[in-house]
Amino acid sequence: MPRSQNKVASHRRRKKVLEQAKGYWGARSKVYTIAKHHVEKALSHAYNDRRLKKREFRGLWITRINAGARLHGTTYAKLMSGLEEKQVAINRKVLADLAANHPQTFAEIVKFAVA
Repeated sequence: MPRSQNKVASHRRRKKVLEQAKGYWGARSKVYTIAKHHVEKALSHAYNDRRLKKREFRGLWITRINAGARLHGTTYAKLMSGLEEKQVAINRKVLADLAANHPQTFAEIVKFAVA
């Protein structure tokens, strides 16, 4: 009895990879074996970068808070220490937004935390 190859499933599998490789340059989007490697690498980068994104945003927020704090004569470390001491539960994302978009509110928070 001849070996069954299940062409439908293998064609769908290849088509899915080539769809994901759409927009890649040259053979990366045309040749299945090459596209397969580049799609796999792209997916691994996507997975890793979803985790890196969180680190990068935290760093950005800290930079913005520090810049805002230094405008008011203190540092990031002293500000965060003061907030923790006064038991103010406000996260870095919100603090960074306040420092960038609402300087008066941020100034009041700094005054409260450092005083």
